[in-house]
Amino acid sequence: MPTPQQIKHLRTLAHDKKPVVSLGRHGLTDAVLEELDIALNHHELIKVKVGVGNRELRDQVVAQMCERSGATLVQRIGNIATLFRRNPEKPVVKLP
Repeated sequence: MPTPQQIKHLRTLAHDKKPVVSLGRHGLTDAVLEELDIALNHHELIKVKVGVGNRELRDQVVAQMCERSGATLVQRIGNIATLFRRNPEKPVVKLP
């Protein structure tokens, strides 16, 4: 679990990134979870576009994504969630 200082650093790094994974009306499927896992292993810090329902439903979907993938929610603005999960074998992002 990143510290508040590390989360601030991750938000800074994620600013210029584009969403790598998109969720549609079908929600959180096994295929989406597989793509999420691949993206997190490769990039560690990713943005996910959540195009599902209203705010409460998006919050639930993002929480499920984090729980099922083992990622940490860095921030969520509108329908874009920024997730971080450290790759123990090949770390990509340097944390302070």
